[in-house]
Amino acid sequence: MTVADFSLIETMRYEPDTGFIRQRLHLARLTRSARRIGFSEPVDALARLKEAVSGARSAQRVRLTFDDKGNISVTTAPFTPLAPDTIWSIRIADQRLDSTDKLLRIKTTRRAVYEAARAEYPASDADEVLMLNERGEVCEGTITSIFLDDGSGMLRTPPISCGLLAGVLRTELICQRKARVGRITLDDLKAEKLYVGNSLRGLISANLII
Repeated sequence: MTVADFSLIETMRYEPDTGFIRQRLHLARLTRSARRIGFSEPVDALARLKEAVSGARSAQRVRLTFDDKGNISVTTAPFTPLAPDTIWSIRIADQRLDSTDKLLRIKTTRRAVYEAARAEYPASDADEVLMLNERGEVCEGTITSIFLDDGSGMLRTPPISCGLLAGVLRTELICQRKARVGRITLDDLKAEKLYVGNSLRGLISANLII
């Protein structure tokens, strides 16, 4: 696979009153990812984002893609936030992640492994599907980062080295000292309070179904 086979992605929420949620972290990740894989600098990203939501009067789901030729594409769609008391049903995928695949640490259009995991369960049986690596360590959901609450007052989230995306919500919670990095096992999932989340939807309470 060459770099031309995929694009970088940033998916974020826009609120008319406050702008792009976690804008700085999203743009920093995009720039960092571009440098890591040899893409040009996404210098026009913010301008293109602002152009896309010009005139928007309601919350929007905004998706930016950036390819190896420097092309930026932005699409928007109306977004309805989840109710605060939402609880997602979570399943475990048979599909495994390869912890040595460094592209898993970057958000790209190369999503076959996540789509295969999601396809293991119908939407009626699972709101999200969690994935393990080849060692059986908990990594991430198909569209979310994973967090456990053991009652210590700080959430725990798996390290990037397990083979997972550096999620923007995950980064924010770590920087705010609301989460720390630590390996998570299946037994941990069963024993502690589970949350999943991403920058678009925020932190979501979850029930693991075995």
